[in-house]
Amino acid sequence: MKSTKLWIQYLRWPVFIRMSVIVLMILILFGTMISYIEPKEFPTPFEGIWWALVTMSTTGYGDFVPKTFLGRTFGMILILTGVAFLTSYFTNLSAAAVKRQNAYIDGEIPFKGKNHFLLIGWNEKTKEIIETLRIIKFYCPIVLIDQTLSEAPYIDENIHFIKGNPADDQILNKANIKEAKAVFITADQHRNELEADMLTILVLITVKASNPSVYTICEMMTKTQTLNAKRAGADEIIQSFQVVGQVFLNSFLFQNGFSNVILELGKAYGARLTIESPTDQDIGKNFQQLHNDLFSNGIILFGIKRGEEIFLNPPHNFTVVQHDCLITLKN
Repeated sequence: MKSTKLWIQYLRWPVFIRMSVIVLMILILFGTMISYIEPKEFPTPFEGIWWALVTMSTTGYGDFVPKTFLGRTFGMILILTGVAFLTSYFTNLSAAAVKRQNAYIDGEIPFKGKNHFLLIGWNEKTKEIIETLRIIKFYCPIVLIDQTLSEAPYIDENIHFIKGNPADDQILNKANIKEAKAVFITADQHRNELEADMLTILVLITVKASNPSVYTICEMMTKTQTLNAKRAGADEIIQSFQVVGQVFLNSFLFQNGFSNVILELGKAYGARLTIESPTDQDIGKNFQQLHNDLFSNGIILFGIKRGEEIFLNPPHNFTVVQHDCLITLKN
């Protein structure tokens, strides 16, 4: 009964592992036996195993050769059996490697890393995020979840593709959501605006249920669903309808390449628009004093973020207090 269970367990192993066990057993068996049949030519079992390996691989160095009739007969049996198993082993090993590569391209392999960016939804915005991260050489691992792609859009060791519904706990677990650094949820381009926002909120709820502390950035297409996204726990909301509308209008009002100015205010293009906490020495200074101090170090102070409010170019006597954030432009 016990032997039957062991045999069933053995049959459940991958084919190339089973073949590895058989090849190893043949090497040990024939190598040990030949050292007993011809102890003069093969003083130790190690020499016998070396001869068995060289014979099975058809290399044939000739440094160890059986001399007796029984030894050569034993060698012929090894050639007829061992070579076949060794060839089958390498064939299955190659097939397993190809199968795993195909599974990786098809998005079936779970991600085991940590501190990664999780991008949900494949579109031009997602592509831009990836390309920008490459430009600024931000080497944080990236995991992409999408159910519309037939295969991975990138063959890159730093970008891992998982195919499936991002609102499914199983798919998020394959992306190791519990160890993610941040989650970017873009609007589904294959749905209308309302449906896309509802799906974004559903994905957001699923993400927060799996990892409440992960930083989430969501793209919302309609104003009515923005509040629901905040209620669902979004840390940051990109209202694309508002952003694009403002860029359109300002591009007309200011003209002369205003949209290009917006692009330049990004780390990928050399400048860095940042929001950071002031130092202890900065607290208590007014906006003009702090602007002059930072400007002398090549930093331009744009404004102050206080809670949810943003004050761009406030009055000169605007005083910086604790928990304020500085909006600056650095080179």
